[in-house]
Amino acid sequence: MTTQTMDLPALDAWLREHVGDFDGSLQAEKFAGGQSNPTFKLTAGAQQYVLRRKPPGELLKSAHAVDREFKVISALYGSQVPVAKPIALCEDESVIGSMFYVMEFIEGRVFWDPALPELSNSERAQAYDEMNRVLAALHEVDVDAVGLGDYGRPGNYFERQVSRWTKQYRASETETIESMEILLKWLPENMPEDDGRVALVHGDYRLDNVMFHPTEMKIIGVLDWELSTLGNPIADLAYQVMAWQLPRDGGVSGLADVDRAALSIPSDDVYIQQYCERTGRAAIPDWNFYIAFCFFRLAAILQGVKKRALQGNASSEEALSRGEQVKPLADLGVGFIQ
Repeated sequence: MTTQTMDLPALDAWLREHVGDFDGSLQAEKFAGGQSNPTFKLTAGAQQYVLRRKPPGELLKSAHAVDREFKVISALYGSQVPVAKPIALCEDESVIGSMFYVMEFIEGRVFWDPALPELSNSERAQAYDEMNRVLAALHEVDVDAVGLGDYGRPGNYFERQVSRWTKQYRASETETIESMEILLKWLPENMPEDDGRVALVHGDYRLDNVMFHPTEMKIIGVLDWELSTLGNPIADLAYQVMAWQLPRDGGVSGLADVDRAALSIPSDDVYIQQYCERTGRAAIPDWNFYIAFCFFRLAAILQGVKKRALQGNASSEEALSRGEQVKPLADLGVGFIQ
């Protein structure tokens, strides 16, 4: 973790008023990594917390909605979907310069490499089965029962998503990328018919956004809910499988050219079938559309990261290099439609 300047006296005063067991001298360290909402570990006496805030500076409309993150983890806490305990939300930007929320600090393991080199074959198989189980549990949540019935607009999810990310991409575009132009045209013209399913979707479900128990292959926290909404659950499944198609040496490490069977990591088909069995599906038609969409969306997200880096208000020092992945990602997406 790295330190970062923040108005600690103002934050200290706010925490003492809004967090019941807060006591002791406040310290803050910024977690390394993360391209969107800066995340800090707070320590005060024997207590530890996590703070997530909107980044400072000029931001794209509707981006970095930490208040939505706080709402969703508040709704899910205590459910079959493991999340950190939410503590307090501050919508007053004058306290530290942007909206933020505080949640409990949970101790566990986050794995960054999907090949899981630090685990045995048996543990790898368990880890991926656990990710599959939690993803299915997320999509089985009764959104009305947990108070998230108004968390997004039901129906036409992919139509709305393509429209949203097209606008976000155009708003942060810095150059013309031919493969992005192909996807921008192809996706609206090849939209699958909406199947009517509505679920809570995470929007960024991948290995490094879940935390495992310190010693068991059990997920104790699903992290980073910034992109969550109501929508088609296949978006989450396709996004996770899409990430495995990425090269090993990219900014986001994938499983391209990895002998998964030798490592006891499931193939795409096996993982998809396990998910279908857990959620009562027979199959998933139009799979290539969903994968191409996920490449497009990730490319659009990273274009926003690049634009923020050029403006000087990105959350991480690696932001500019991450932004250079936009074209390779779009190229991979085009590969699934040709």
